[in-house]
Amino acid sequence: MTIDIKTLAERVDTLETRLAYQDDTIETLNQTITAQWKQINTLTRQLAQLSERLQDAEANAPGPANERPPHY
Repeated sequence: MTIDIKTLAERVDTLETRLAYQDDTIETLNQTITAQWKQINTLTRQLAQLSERLQDAEANAPGPANERPPHY
């Protein structure tokens, strides 16, 4: 079985082209994931701060926390 050098060169070119596109796709996905993790970390911190503020507000609310309303 004889393989033509031109055929091999075309196959190598095709593989190199596919590799270049895959490298670009991987880099784009990596940037997207990195941005999403930054946003998740920011939102997690904000949620923790809001939770702390809510607990402080509940602790400092006037009147007993478990008191039944007067209509019971």
